[in-house]
Amino acid sequence: MSWPVEVKEFAKTFYDEARGEVHAVKGVDFECRAGEVFGLLGANGAGKTTTLRMLSTVLRPTGGSARVCGHDVVEEGEAVRRSLGFYSASTALYPRLTARETVEFFARINQYPSERVHERVEYLIDRLGIRPYADARVDKLSSGMKQKVSIARTVAHDPPLLIFDEPTVGLDVLNALELQEVIREFRAQGKTVIFSTHIMSEAEKLCDRIAILHDGRIHASGTLEELRAYSGAHYLEDIFVHYVTAAQDGEGGE
Repeated sequence: MSWPVEVKEFAKTFYDEARGEVHAVKGVDFECRAGEVFGLLGANGAGKTTTLRMLSTVLRPTGGSARVCGHDVVEEGEAVRRSLGFYSASTALYPRLTARETVEFFARINQYPSERVHERVEYLIDRLGIRPYADARVDKLSSGMKQKVSIARTVAHDPPLLIFDEPTVGLDVLNALELQEVIREFRAQGKTVIFSTHIMSEAEKLCDRIAILHDGRIHASGTLEELRAYSGAHYLEDIFVHYVTAAQDGEGGE
């Protein structure tokens, strides 16, 4: 079976002057299906962002391999980048561009068909409620407005894979709920969504399958019902604690 995302023995080691050799990711394996939200759940420092940055070609892995829509992340970086959109709370926007110019720029730079760019930009402006400020410069927008422009920038080229890395950090409740609804729509469109978070309630609501990452390793993976059966706990918070505690005690996971 061919998966949109295949990660095998992914690893990343780097040198830090204070800590010496740091093993940030230690042989991570997972696959993601089309039309699902795959949750990567872990505390801060677990290795989530490093894993996703390697997957998106921002960082080069020091071990293992990964393929995105059939493309190797090391050997075919350009094709991988065209196949995905990456969103995080720190997603960069160019302050002097307008919202509309931002979406158009990212559609074109990611080689969306030029004859369809205008239609795509206008669709996203309407769908995400950007039109009232579409021609305002990004540096004049509120944080909630910038969030919507960031989402539009992420999906401007209509990629099959979307990565959301801690996307609700700093958002108020209403904006966080709106983002969750948009992610559900992407899933309904058949896209593969990787959703990284340390907020258990978000993962419970959104994710079809969940992988629990701790200290650079995946210690459990499955649907919420499967994780409940494996762990004997009901709430995702308790399931998470079960596997993290087992990992710390040296027992490993499922």
